[in-house]
Amino acid sequence: MNNKPEYKLLKNTKYALDGFKHAIKTESSFRLELFCSIFIIVGIIYIDISLMYKLILIVTGFLVLIVELLNSAIENVVDLVTKEYQPLAKHAKDIAATAVMFSIVLHISVWILVLI
Repeated sequence: MNNKPEYKLLKNTKYALDGFKHAIKTESSFRLELFCSIFIIVGIIYIDISLMYKLILIVTGFLVLIVELLNSAIENVVDLVTKEYQPLAKHAKDIAATAVMFSIVLHISVWILVLI
């Protein structure tokens, strides 16, 4: 059984957009981070810093969103595999949440360094 669809740009883009819509509908953390990123991007546009610093801030901001999406994917897979409490399942979810936390700390740290 082959569960991997054939690569087609438009079809794969639709899959990505479906995933984005699903994340917005079901993942409150992603919605909150996406909402905050709108204000952060506006702030980056209006702050008086070099273009390079602006790009770094935007990249680290997108990194937070990317890691949150990966965290949600890991949580969904773990929930698919087991509904019961399993220490390894908890560890997988906790480690994915730690990755999100580290990406947020990185983003905040870069903001602090840029503003100083």
